[in-house]
Amino acid sequence: MPQSARTIFIHTALSCEARPLIDHFRLKKDLDSHPFELYQNDRICLTVAGIGKCAMAAGVAYTQARVGGADVPILLNVGIAGHAEHEVGSVFLAGKIADADASKNFYPPLAFLPPCALETVRTGSRPQLDYSAPHLYDMEASAFYETAVRFSTGELIQCLKVVSDNRQAPAVRIQPRQVTELIAGQLPVLDRLLAELCSLRDSIFSPEPRQFKALLGLFHFSVSEQRQLRSQLSRWECLTDGRRLEIDEGGFRNGKDVLLWLARQIDALDYAL
Repeated sequence: MPQSARTIFIHTALSCEARPLIDHFRLKKDLDSHPFELYQNDRICLTVAGIGKCAMAAGVAYTQARVGGADVPILLNVGIAGHAEHEVGSVFLAGKIADADASKNFYPPLAFLPPCALETVRTGSRPQLDYSAPHLYDMEASAFYETAVRFSTGELIQCLKVVSDNRQAPAVRIQPRQVTELIAGQLPVLDRLLAELCSLRDSIFSPEPRQFKALLGLFHFSVSEQRQLRSQLSRWECLTDGRRLEIDEGGFRNGKDVLLWLARQIDALDYAL
């Protein structure tokens, strides 16, 4: 099977997180993969990376090197997280990812209607058991996102977290079977998220945005920047129902300037998700 046939890459830290996904999507284990457990079907590859940022970053990079190849693939981190007050079993999409060790913040772009509420995910190197801050705690999300953006566009990179513990039910009591049941309980949300992401990805490969060729003729864009330009123009057209961009051609030095300006125009749009 050609590598590029797979367009969806799901990453978990734990086997018990992966089990309901393996069953749901009828994935088969790749017996030739040794550093990480890989499970696949024709469209989806799931990687069990292990706990922690280093393991997750390595898992994402390994998977893309081994079975990647699709243009702008969908990359999704699915797993459990703790929170001070949110009910165990509730599910959230990461609207902001904060790396507690490196003081870095990431904001996965949303160009679709999210299937659940948004929440901040704070990633640390150790389990957080004091539940002192009002956000989700995990140990992989920041490394997942920071690595994944090397292989795709941010709109197609998302983190879905199911609450596994809180002040009333601390992490020390979590059992693998409970984790599997919690993830399984949110499979409908995962299905809706993947449907949105697949639709968004399809739009990237839809007919060329109207101003794409004109901008390529005016400014130099690297191959990566051309991808970003196509994605951003498609997103603009989607969000504005095809409104034409009013571009001051003399205001830019190069393609990178155009991309920065276009990102600001999209961010400034007054639309409701």
